[in-house]
Order: sequence, then structure tokens, then C-alpha cells
Amino acid sequence: MVANGLLLNSAPQLSSLPVIHIAPYLADHNGHGRLSTSAALHAACKEFGFFYLDLTGFATPEETEELGRLAREFFALPSEEEKIRVGLQDNARGYQRLKENVTNGKADNHEGIDFYKPVSNPDKTKVLWGENQWPSVPGFREKYEKWIEKMKELGLIVMEAMAVGLGVTSEEWEELRRNVDDSFWVLRVIGYPPLTNDHEGLSCGAHRDYGCLTFLWADETEGALQVFLQQPGLVVKTLPPYGGGLADEAVEEGTWVNADPIKGCLVCNIGEMWEVWSNGLYKSTLHRVIHRGSNYRVSVPFFFEPNFDALIKPLNAVLRMQAEDSNFLHPRERKRVGPNYEPVQYGEFLRKKVGNNFDLGKGKYD
Repeated sequence: MVANGLLLNSAPQLSSLPVIHIAPYLADHNGHGRLSTSAALHAACKEFGFFYLDLTGFATPEETEELGRLAREFFALPSEEEKIRVGLQDNARGYQRLKENVTNGKADNHEGIDFYKPVSNPDKTKVLWGENQWPSVPGFREKYEKWIEKMKELGLIVMEAMAVGLGVTSEEWEELRRNVDDSFWVLRVIGYPPLTNDHEGLSCGAHRDYGCLTFLWADETEGALQVFLQQPGLVVKTLPPYGGGLADEAVEEGTWVNADPIKGCLVCNIGEMWEVWSNGLYKSTLHRVIHRGSNYRVSVPFFFEPNFDALIKPLNAVLRMQAEDSNFLHPRERKRVGPNYEPVQYGEFLRKKVGNNFDLGKGKYD
């Protein structure tokens, strides 16, 4: 069976996406189970690039449901939307109209607000260097700023747990931590009306996240978020992996599966910077949104990113692991083990990605 991976409108339900409990890494926990959590994260990143993160003991469903309520209140007020248009700032921070965001040359059927880490000496003439624009909806800024702080904390927790899973030394963890301890985070608040039959794009086109870790809360809508997983026997056209151009369309064996929300959990995935850190051991997974239900869907993804000035390069722990694995191969099958990815200065990488987010013909994920 041959399918166009960018246009397929339905997907089977995924039952095997792992649910990982972060409780062993919380400050008030006795530490029992940390190795199991780290091993589960390692396996999930190798096999899927996606997993559910159980937030028991860290956040409550009531907190996230309040984020959804505030988002819906904002999207129902067109007059508020125009006051914080993205064009009033740095073409990155602020509200984007329906279909203004473009992925792979096609308009996405969603609207949203983007917030980034505040910067010193803001200058709205420079991409990424403006000021955040907050809705005047009562409680919106307060609740979302609390969520941002919580997600920054969660990012460091998950980074440490992943580092343990990769076998880093304490010194190597401190070095890695210094690359993310002032995360140039991004928060999006997104509203998805139902797709119409004549819409030529998707709710959000197929893409790979280009940062570090994505923590997604979404309302109870099922069958919208889809993840591309490897599966022998089904050939699908997809976008190229890290470093490839849009024109170099890839052909892979796999299928699209639904990643429906689970109450009390976030859907999490790794971005392209983890491909570099892991020297290709982990892959940023293609995903998209196709919302054809009758409701108005809301999601709140938080992107825990490296520091703006961080230099991202393969971790020594990964190189040791890959060298050890190669020792078990027949000499004729061994390949030189070393860095396969060039170092990346994250801030410059991000500027290139974001610079044309909302221009037709280009887009956030081109």
C-alpha cells in the first residue's frame, strides 16, 4: 500500500506509546525508581521520540483545564486578538490569525498566540527580540506565567532523567545542564476550528520540532494529533529528517497513529537538538494535527529549548555507548564511531527557523 503521508486523513489508535511517571525525580520523592524512569525515557526516545508524561504529584488536571478555559475565552474575543497581533512586535511574539501560520507551503487551519523567553534590551525590529504581548483576559497572564515556570522546572527534571538514561557522569550532566539552565523557551496557545472539506492544508502540517523537549497539554479531543511511526510494509512519503531540505522528500516505511490525550498526562516529544546531542541515537519524530471533529480544539504546547547561546554537539556519553556497541559487531560491519552531527549554535539555528514563520510560501517547519 502506498499512501501520501502528508495528506492521509485518518490514523489507527496507538496503544503502545509509553506512559512514564516522573514522580521518582520530584524533590519530595525518596528517589526509588529513578533508574527505571530513566530507562523508560531512553527506550521511548529511541523507539518513538514520543511518550506520555504522568504529572501526578507535579501538576493537577485542574491547572491545565484552567489554561484551556482562558484560551477559549481569548479566542472568542476578536477585538482582543487584534490588539496583540504578531506584526506589532518582532514577527514572532503575539497573535496569529487563522491560516496565517504556514507549514510546508500550505496554510495551517489554526490560530494562536506565541510567547518567548523575555530578553534584555528588547527591540521589535529584530526577529525574536521583541516583547511578549499578553491578552487582557482576567487571570490569563497570571495563570500562564505560573505554568511557564512549572514547565521550565519540568524541563530540567526530564533533562536530568534522560541524562541518567544515557549514562552521563556527574560532570557531564553539569555541562549539559549549563546548556539548558536559561532555556530560551517558547509557549504557544493554539485554537483549532474543525477542518472544512475544501481546506487544502491541515490543521497543522507535518513537521518535526526543532528544539529540545515539547510538553503538550491538549483538551479531550481525540483523533487530532497524529505521530508517524516506523512500520515495515507500509511505504509513506514524509519530510526529510534533520538537515534535509523540503525538496528532498523522503520515502519511509511507517504509518500515522493517533496520540490522544490522557487525563493527568502531557504528550511529550524530543526535538532536533536531541538528535545532535544523541549523535542520531534519538530521532525527532514527524507529527501533524488533523482536526475534523465538530468542536473547537485547544492545545498548549510548551517548548523547553536550549539556552540561546548554547553550542549543541554530540554528548561524550553517547559516543562511548556507540563505541561499545560497535565492539560487538564483526570487524567488517564496524564503522568509525564518532560525531556524525556538526555543532549547532542554537540561537542562530532558531533565528533561521523562525525568521519567515508567517510568510506565505515558507513557514515555521520548512
